[in-house]
Amino acid sequence: MDRCKHVYVRNVPHKGRGVFANAPFNVGDLIEKSPTWAFNSSEERLLERTGLFEYYFIRPLPTLIESKISGYVVFGLISIVNHSFNPNSQIVWIDDDTGTWACIVALKDIKVGEEVTHRYANIHDYPSTITFVE
Repeated sequence: MDRCKHVYVRNVPHKGRGVFANAPFNVGDLIEKSPTWAFNSSEERLLERTGLFEYYFIRPLPTLIESKISGYVVFGLISIVNHSFNPNSQIVWIDDDTGTWACIVALKDIKVGEEVTHRYANIHDYPSTITFVE
């Protein structure tokens, strides 16, 4: 486990990998910023048949409808932040001249050693065989 950065990854029982704070974060702090790859609805149907399904992100609807983008594959540790119905962070989307970026920002103060979580936007799309553990 690499603890030289501000976050690190470790296994979480019944969840798989999770992201943990290696430094304290205050409300509003940027935890990580990651580049993305956008995909359309025909590419989405292909992704849904692969293991990438569990790692792609859905952005708020108005943005997706206007741009004909279905979602994003997010590169970086944000892609393995676990779901929570009571999250301590959220995804914030930024578009600039280099593309779309996914940022994870603290919603609450996060202590060193605490798991970073966010609320999945597309949780209703997951198969019933997947259960979410708090």
